[in-house]
Amino acid sequence: MNLRYMVVMAGVVCLFFATTPVQAAADMPARMMMHSMQDMMKAKQAKVGQPAPEFTLDGVVGTEPGKEFSTISLSDYSGKWLVLFFYPMDFTFVCPTEIKGFNEALPQFKKLGAEVLGVSVDSKYAHLAWIKRGDLGKLNYPLLSDLKKEAAEQYGILDEAEGVAQRGLFVIDPKGILQYQVVHNMDVGRSVEETLRVLEALQSGALCPLGWKPGQKTIGK
Repeated sequence: MNLRYMVVMAGVVCLFFATTPVQAAADMPARMMMHSMQDMMKAKQAKVGQPAPEFTLDGVVGTEPGKEFSTISLSDYSGKWLVLFFYPMDFTFVCPTEIKGFNEALPQFKKLGAEVLGVSVDSKYAHLAWIKRGDLGKLNYPLLSDLKKEAAEQYGILDEAEGVAQRGLFVIDPKGILQYQVVHNMDVGRSVEETLRVLEALQSGALCPLGWKPGQKTIGK
């Protein structure tokens, strides 16, 4: 074997073993921090039967000048049932049908002791402009702005490729425990009737079979 080749290869091997452990050690804290942050985010994500992730968001609560906006937190609804639904974007096509549908059914939700909140990653100013344009009619529940996309991420419905929230809906009980969640394809709107049915089933405290509706027998009763 050529002596010069052997000397060069020996130098390469020594350089590899001399630098690789050092580089690995230097990168280790960054990798550990990244994994730790990922684990923390997973631990905070919404899960049925666990406390719903806390949030504090600005939102539109009306159109009267000077009273359009308010800061709203999950803790504001302690002691009440809450229907929290995310939608992809303002000024679109399917989203207003859902927003108006929940608005029309709001008296039914309130009769069951439940409040409704809508959320998207649009700004509160975009929400206000959309409402003022008349697309949503007279809205009687808040539209929240998740501009930093933190709530969508914590609730596990952030579409990172599109940068918007998926059609996720969550029912949270008076103790702040997440009791129901559903996520739809972006093209398919959700059902107000199904949400009401599930809410009443949860409130019944009984075993509710397939397709159960209020007034029907539950299992064992």
